[in-house]
Amino acid sequence: MTQRGDLLPSGSLAVAGGPLGRHASARATSWIATVLPLLVAVSATMALSVVQRAHCVQKGWVGSDQFWHACFSDLPAQYQLGNLDQGLAAYVGGDGARADHPVLTGAVMAWLGGLVPDGAFLDQTRWYFLLWALFGTVLALAIVGLTAASRPRHAALALHIALSPVLLMAAMVSSDLFGVALVSAGIWAWSRRHPVAAGVFLGLAVTARVYPLLVLLALVLLGLRSGRLAVVGRTLVGAAAAVAVVLLPFLVGHPAAILRSTQVWWDSASGLGSVWILPQLLGHPLPTSAVTLAALVALVLALATGAVFALSAARRPTLAEVSLVLVGLALLSGKAFPVQSSLWLVPLVALCGVRWRDHLVWATAEALHFVAVWLYVAGLSTPDRGLPAGWYAAFLVIRVLAVAHLVWRVWQTAAARPAVEVDDTGDLEDADRADRADRADGADGADGADRADRADRAGEADRAGEADELEGEFAGATDRFLVRLA
Repeated sequence: MTQRGDLLPSGSLAVAGGPLGRHASARATSWIATVLPLLVAVSATMALSVVQRAHCVQKGWVGSDQFWHACFSDLPAQYQLGNLDQGLAAYVGGDGARADHPVLTGAVMAWLGGLVPDGAFLDQTRWYFLLWALFGTVLALAIVGLTAASRPRHAALALHIALSPVLLMAAMVSSDLFGVALVSAGIWAWSRRHPVAAGVFLGLAVTARVYPLLVLLALVLLGLRSGRLAVVGRTLVGAAAAVAVVLLPFLVGHPAAILRSTQVWWDSASGLGSVWILPQLLGHPLPTSAVTLAALVALVLALATGAVFALSAARRPTLAEVSLVLVGLALLSGKAFPVQSSLWLVPLVALCGVRWRDHLVWATAEALHFVAVWLYVAGLSTPDRGLPAGWYAAFLVIRVLAVAHLVWRVWQTAAARPAVEVDDTGDLEDADRADRADRADGADGADGADRADRADRAGEADRAGEADELEGEFAGATDRFLVRLA
């Protein structure tokens, strides 16, 4: 996605090293010079995320006070309610420790819980929060690095993660960064043409969060369009193998943990952030069964819409674009849309090259909802001080519209690209295809002048925002399955 017309002038990215030049991609030092400031920036963002919860660190995560100060975190709550102080062995063996999360995330939470030293309960929750702050910072550093490595010619796009207001607000609310990091690793592996490794990372991500299934679906849709389903099949096999390896200990020791998060979802009514809670906010709550049915139907429609996007655009969308559309629509259709779920979109926003103006519009809506949701929850126990339900409904709708706008902007940008031209032999005529030919010819010792010419055309494609650095094994493929919309 082109950055033309962005709020931030191109010179402002100098602090992040700026976009790599045409010949700089072969120089590791240039790439490191670009990424190091991003790593410093994301470390500062994570530090601010911890500081934002200073009141709860000092007073504890108890009562409505944590909502009035907007410092609530699910991490200490899960530590207490799930008996995670008993450690990883107790969680895998089903000996009292539990977590309302997919099993790999629960295992990591229990592992960190086992590292907490004995002491007063408040001190234990502080220790647990501190361990997650350190682990979360490592995860955030990995997400930034993997995102920059996935698009090495545009590594500065990872600034969307490093300086994201959404990351600052939501990073320490829950354990979602763990799944986001695994998804980022999967996308990076795919972009580097390691389909099996991509599958392994995405399979691990599925056992940490459910939404990586949508990234796998994006790969299937693009594989169908490009006629490369066989290689996508290798990715799916890698994913299935990773899932099997993670689930095996639980099948033996604690099978109930495997479906616990699914059961919690199935039994839950409409949750905060979801459009399905709007009737409740207006005084007419929907039955749980009706919410479940509506959410499932909406999810099917969201997946169908994402498939239309992937298969109908004149030019094949990128993996990040299809993933963002699918994830965004799935979030809008879900039974709950908690503040931390927005973290799923942040790396995809960077990989899509969304304009900063659109990013900040979305982040502003997220910030408004972030404040509103805690004031509304606090007001449930103290109605005369809290945010009325009607006002919370208004901020919820603003956030929903902002996510929908983000999805639409990605869709619109992808749809505006011209179709790839194919010559009489079926070869792609595009300049970014010439870039791949350049790399192949370079390996074969082709003439230097010819390589330079191809590099020039590849650079033009880069500057036009046309080159797809995430295509991986789809490189060079022509469309085999395309939906034509009337």
